[in-house]
Amino acid sequence: MSSAQLFDYVIVGGGAAGCVLANRLSEDPGNSVCLVEEGGRHDGVLVRAPMGFALGAQLKANLHPYQSVPQPGLNGRRSYQPRGKVLGGSTAVNAMMYVRGHPGDYDDWAALGNAGWDYASVLPYFRKSENNECFAADEVHGKGGPLNVRYLSDPSPLNEAFLQSCEAAGLPRTPDYNLGQPEGCWPTQVMQIDGERCSAARAYLQPVLARPNLHVITGARVQGLALQGRRATGVRFLQGSHERTVSARCEVLLAGGAFGSPQLLMLSGIGRGADLRALGIPVVHDLQGVGQNLQDHITANISWRSPDPQATFGLSARGGLAMLRGILQWRRDKRGPITSNVAESGAFFRSRPDLERPDIELEMLRTIVDDHVRKQHLGHGFTLHVVLLRPKSRGEVRLASRDPGASLQIDPRYFSAPEDLQDLVRGTQRAMELCEGEALRALRGPLLYPMDRHDPASIEREIRRSADTEYHPVGTCRMGPAADASAVVDAQLRVHGMEGLRVIDASIMPKLIGGNTTAPTVMIGEKGADLVRSGA
Repeated sequence: MSSAQLFDYVIVGGGAAGCVLANRLSEDPGNSVCLVEEGGRHDGVLVRAPMGFALGAQLKANLHPYQSVPQPGLNGRRSYQPRGKVLGGSTAVNAMMYVRGHPGDYDDWAALGNAGWDYASVLPYFRKSENNECFAADEVHGKGGPLNVRYLSDPSPLNEAFLQSCEAAGLPRTPDYNLGQPEGCWPTQVMQIDGERCSAARAYLQPVLARPNLHVITGARVQGLALQGRRATGVRFLQGSHERTVSARCEVLLAGGAFGSPQLLMLSGIGRGADLRALGIPVVHDLQGVGQNLQDHITANISWRSPDPQATFGLSARGGLAMLRGILQWRRDKRGPITSNVAESGAFFRSRPDLERPDIELEMLRTIVDDHVRKQHLGHGFTLHVVLLRPKSRGEVRLASRDPGASLQIDPRYFSAPEDLQDLVRGTQRAMELCEGEALRALRGPLLYPMDRHDPASIEREIRRSADTEYHPVGTCRMGPAADASAVVDAQLRVHGMEGLRVIDASIMPKLIGGNTTAPTVMIGEKGADLVRSGA
């Protein structure tokens, strides 16, 4: 460590929000900023090549391979809950989908007592973050921001067939699912630039690493917060076998995500007092909401085999040759199938006509995805993810041990609210109907795991057998007023009852938004940086 062990701001976690904070706070040369990340600075082909995440998932590269506790709603299965462990966090290992959610989602946050988090208030931060190649700069979309957003350069013809099939079944195309009412089918907007992944690290961190007031520490396993009473003064971490501390003159900012941020709070004695005492952790602040309110998108999987090895990825001689050619093409001109994010198109719709917003998202995947690609099948096919957007089930994250390196007890409690399963069954029925159209006939073979869309019981059995996370955990450091006993941070993202400590990441979402969570987390980082700089 250099002699500069004292910084104005110490940020824990180099993911979607942490990279934003490091960039924006170090824009002021008068601020000294330290970013502490457990993972490495890896920026190799598995990160840069968009399709690299599929191989990385199988190799568990740059991942925390978390698993949940057994889930009764999933026939006792453990849900696979991977999170990124690398600069960029999960934005370095995900499917790069740029989705904001419904404007009403943010109005709901404000209505829960969080002034300044309504859609009109957060929209400027979405615009600030964007360099959107899909649309001209206007009151909704931005140009010149760090995060590059575009359409895929070489999508599969599977997508056009899917969109035509949706239209024939009565679900029209929407020109922009990030504008107003997102209901309809669409090609995916992706976070890519020049044929490569545009992670939060590439967008926000790599361009500013030379700033003399920004210090980035990687390979650092955080052990706990340094505290003076109820004031956070720094962070203790292990780097190799050496324990070190970085101190914060102004604030410590937690950006470890829905699992990492509550974990660090609890390890530091901030959380449910009875749980902490049971593990022998001295209680600094009995804050009941820490680790509670876990929400996640549960996803049904419908996979079809396909006779077309060109439009789909798969395990075959022709598929392998096409992938080899694709690798050469990507290395040569950053085009071709390696630029795929796999989830190349999708749709939003309502599973019931009485709903005011879509509650189902579809993602059309260009290959068979079975058990998070951990279970492989010979041949080709495609998969439709059916995502329940606003589940009522609530879970929790708890410590299994006072050891920072120990696994967590992650319990999403999928389908603990029975209506979640009913809504997902209805959504799956409609999804199957959308894919029965003539436009998909030439690409659509038999179902990998048979279901009858007219038989809800068969769909429920398959959902319980194979449904799992869409990798969108939020809510475990819920934002809300002090009068809300379940709230962890206030509307300025300051931890209730503590000083010099904020949480700025997806864990502060009081309710899960109706879409993928990367874009909203980047927005939270942008708004959080302004709150910190203003001293709010």
